[in-house]
Amino acid sequence: MSTKEGQRIYLDSSDTITLYENNLVNLKTSDGQFFEKLEPRRLFPVSKASEYITLLDTEGKEIAIIRNLKDISKDSCDVIAYSLNDYYLVPHITRIISTTEKYGTLHWCVDTDRGIKYFDIRNRNHDIKVYSDGRVRIRDSDDNRYVITDYRKLDGHSKKQLMPDL
Repeated sequence: MSTKEGQRIYLDSSDTITLYENNLVNLKTSDGQFFEKLEPRRLFPVSKASEYITLLDTEGKEIAIIRNLKDISKDSCDVIAYSLNDYYLVPHITRIISTTEKYGTLHWCVDTDRGIKYFDIRNRNHDIKVYSDGRVRIRDSDDNRYVITDYRKLDGHSKKQLMPDL
């Protein structure tokens, strides 16, 4: 049974989430409430990707929260995963082809799971973040995000290109 704390609804396996269209979902709570066209968003997209997912209505108001994807049914979890993957389409860098710097801006050419990408990075200290598990998050000058799953597993050339910027 979903629980209410104040106005916030916390979802569990008795609630049903179905796909509406694109990355929007419908929610039917165990007590019969129905909400449509909700947008799932991660509250902590990097550190807790499968925890604390909010469902927002068309005006951006929070309707419900999923504390952990393990708390909801498999069918609902599959719908949420599909929706989040569609929304958080983040290319994964598999190889760094080249990096150059001109006037303080880094120019990168990388190979990703979505093909070769070229982008600029304005501030290496702010736009390149390394996590203890080896993940690297990169934000380019157009506010696009890229991820290296584990920089330690990159090929030698890629590591050589990356290391001066870490």
